[in-house]
Amino acid sequence: MRSVPTCIIGSSHTAPLVTGAHDPDKYAEVGSFTKVITGTVLQQLAEQGVLTIDDPVERWLDVPSGTGITLRHLAEHTSGLPRLPPGTARLDPYRNFTADRLRQLLADFDRLTDGPAGAHEEYSNFGYAVLGAALTAATGQEYDELVAVHVLSPLGLPPEAMTARPPQDSSLLPTGWFGRRAKPWTMTGAILPAGGLWASPRTLSRVLTGLVLDRSLGEPALGWQRSGPLPLIWHNGATGTASCFAGAVPDGRWTVVHRLSGSPDVTDRTGLEYLRTAHSR
Repeated sequence: MRSVPTCIIGSSHTAPLVTGAHDPDKYAEVGSFTKVITGTVLQQLAEQGVLTIDDPVERWLDVPSGTGITLRHLAEHTSGLPRLPPGTARLDPYRNFTADRLRQLLADFDRLTDGPAGAHEEYSNFGYAVLGAALTAATGQEYDELVAVHVLSPLGLPPEAMTARPPQDSSLLPTGWFGRRAKPWTMTGAILPAGGLWASPRTLSRVLTGLVLDRSLGEPALGWQRSGPLPLIWHNGATGTASCFAGAVPDGRWTVVHRLSGSPDVTDRTGLEYLRTAHSR
């Protein structure tokens, strides 16, 4: 069995633990960790008075009125929208989820929910795509510019530290038996704010510690997941070719795990085990 290229960075060591053909300084897909970035942009724009977290979606997007869905509902996965945009494919799920397709779906916004806003939580990539569209509409700026201005720059990172289009010679993808690079999903369209960013594991570490432990931009934004008795603040991400886990606890323990291919569940378990082991040292 081939080993899965893996990078682990954490609070109990300074040098990344690397197995296989991984590189902590090259771009890798971070999947739904992108939601943390989108949530942080939302929080920063609210603090600056550009919008409010409880703005109804129709304030910023052309959707039917009266759904009751707010930007907060989108960020907290309580909008009632489905997990995936209607019409996704199997092999490359978001290839046809373009800006035009999103506009078509927004016209039927009131018929896409499975219940009233705020009634229950259902993790929704579609919801974060809508949230990202609202943020760009509210500011007139592209998503990557919002990320650079409101997240990366305040953390001391260059604008290219997180991107949807990394240089091929600086990006990591798993390879097959004959050395051919796998083809990643198409995530540069409307789904970008939900899961389309690339970053190096070292960049993820800086974002995690800056936002969760140092609190450089205030309290962690709505995009973060919170669970367990630790209490753990975390997010993970998975695409067709990569998975990551990033989490921290208040006593200063933290870790970032990134794997090329393999099971996302193993990536999550590796991160949680690292935090438990770090506690015992």
